Amino acid sequence: MSTISQPLIHRHLIVRALVTEPPRRCESVHTWLCELCELIGMRLLAGPITAYVDTVGNRGVTGVCIISTSHIAIHTWDEPVPAVIQLDVYTCAALDPELVIRHLDQFLPQHIDTHYLDRDRAVSVVPM
Repeated sequence: MSTISQPLIHRHLIVRALVTEPPRRCESVHTWLCELCELIGMRLLAGPITAYVDTVGNRGVTGVCIISTSHIAIHTWDEPVPAVIQLDVYTCAALDPELVIRHLDQFLPQHIDTHYLDRDRAVSVVPM
């Protein structure tokens, strides 16, 4: 007897945000990632793991977590004004990119650039 499985979809949301209030503590990024997983309906398997980089010119928090459908990674730079956040959400499940973008609101974004890719087709962009 065979089972019918749903085909996987591969979605990749890439975000670059210029923000007024970047997270400056590992605990803040850890909490933010946990909240994001819950908000977008993803099951957290490992992490979040966070670390603060204190190298001049590269200061900021990096955080990653493994979700049941792939991964989420965030990198922040708190020295530039405005500060920079780069966010990567890769999933093999349905994803509402607007939920992710709204979750960045707590960092007071001044500008947000997004790319939402359909990775099944390599370079095709999924309209947002």
